[in-house]
Amino acid sequence: QVQFVESGGGLVQPGGSLRLSCAASGSIFGISRMGWYRQAPGKQRELVATITSAGSTNFADSVKGRFTISRDNAKNTVYLQMNSLKPEDTAVYYCNAHPYYSATDYWGQGTQVTVSS
Repeated sequence: QVQFVESGGGLVQPGGSLRLSCAASGSIFGISRMGWYRQAPGKQRELVATITSAGSTNFADSVKGRFTISRDNAKNTVYLQMNSLKPEDTAVYYCNAHPYYSATDYWGQGTQVTVSS
């Protein structure tokens, strides 16, 4: 069974920063593109950023220049550094693992990020 441990969410003022972490089961981490998605109330879940094992990244236009994604393959952990946060970044953020040779996606339990003054 795939397991995730997410952390780092919370309440932050506009313009502030947060770093999310997601530690995934070793068996899935090494063979997966890892990513972060988010879902705001009343909206569909959307891509935030992804990163391959080789370090290739992809970002939603709305977060380019503000967010960075990284992974530590030795620790089976993916990070999302979020800077210059805006109220519209408020959402539940989900860690995702997409194995390269499977159509199955695996999801973390989600962590709440609230940007408000």
